[in-house]
Amino acid sequence: MTADAVLLRDDLKSQMESLGRAARQAAAVLSHSAPETKNQALRAAATELRRNQEELLAANAKDMADGRAKSLTAALLDRLELTPERIEAMAAGLEDIAAFPDPVGKILSEWERPSGLKIARVSVPLGVIGIIYESRPNVTADAGGLCLKSGNAAILRGGSESARSSAAILDCLQTGLAEAGLPPEALQRPPTSDRAAVGLLLTMSEWVDVIIPRGGRGLIERVREESRIPVMSHLDGLCHTYVHAAAEQDKARAIVVNAKMRRPGICGATETLLIDQAVAGEQLPAVLKDLATAGCTLRGDGTSQAIGRGAGLEIDAAQPEDWDTEYLAPILSVRVVKGLEEAIEHINRHGSHHTEAIVTEDQTAAETFMQQVDAGIVIHNASTQYADGGEFGMGAEIGISTGKLHARGPVGAEQLTSYKYLVRGSGQVRP
Repeated sequence: MTADAVLLRDDLKSQMESLGRAARQAAAVLSHSAPETKNQALRAAATELRRNQEELLAANAKDMADGRAKSLTAALLDRLELTPERIEAMAAGLEDIAAFPDPVGKILSEWERPSGLKIARVSVPLGVIGIIYESRPNVTADAGGLCLKSGNAAILRGGSESARSSAAILDCLQTGLAEAGLPPEALQRPPTSDRAAVGLLLTMSEWVDVIIPRGGRGLIERVREESRIPVMSHLDGLCHTYVHAAAEQDKARAIVVNAKMRRPGICGATETLLIDQAVAGEQLPAVLKDLATAGCTLRGDGTSQAIGRGAGLEIDAAQPEDWDTEYLAPILSVRVVKGLEEAIEHINRHGSHHTEAIVTEDQTAAETFMQQVDAGIVIHNASTQYADGGEFGMGAEIGISTGKLHARGPVGAEQLTSYKYLVRGSGQVRP
């Protein structure tokens, strides 16, 4: 390493430590800020997003141009793009978050001991959260808003491809904080898009309490390997829809097409269709034709290929790796299974514990599926594209946690709190 490189590294380290120190100080303020003060900041930030729409679109246009020059995939470009409608959705999301009950200071449980001690378990903020994400600039607004509502400071490290868009959104959030009399340092971003900033953030255990990565497998694996800070993971969305033997045909067709093709590039999109052999011959041809008409490329096992040929469709042979691939594109793997047990086994083996769905009118089968499938979200008779904090009534989400510790499924404001015990006595000493 050259002398200049050492100086640059040391300078970045100093800047990141200053960022962390400021975040810690801001978190101390937020942790005891009145709910209405936080809500005022959220509403002011929403106003700023609307007021600065043209500036946001201009910044995003530059990011989009760079993304096309770098040959980003259609799915990534879709995630990256801002439109007036998406900016309005961000603003409305902040207002929705402001309208929710405050998640801090809630008495989760309380009891009294024979000793006379009165004990309460009360929700508290996590502290300082480092959030690392790719492509989607709207995560800046969603994550920033949720952290603010839950009394946490955040260091928001978006992908380099969305740097201009994320910076413009963050400016609006910081203006909202300042208007409410809260420290703008409560929401910050690293001073550079260099990957070295991520490496430093992952080691800042003195200043950062939790890391939340949101992105592809490469990002998640890097964070898990390098982080010295607890990690709340948002992993792949390798989601399945299983059409059970008791599925109603028209309902199944509508759900499957929506689950795959509404927005193929989001983490809640179905990547594998499983269909029961008892109804595959009857129901699969129509589903496959609907998907193909919608522009979906199909990859199937031998049975589904044969059914496709009978319907006049040529389906590519699925390879072993297809069952473990999150396409984020209009591509779908199709497998015919022998029944409910085989469907559950396939999902638990190949799924990413994100979102799984069953289509059936058999309530017993539905309950068995929902109890035995190992995922953060399990859905009966609806599209996997409902895997979204906004659709769950949370206003927004930082991501879908696929782990099992602390939070699982959509991570909203309530999931960004921990708790502490408050013990009240009257002079007791332990014998």
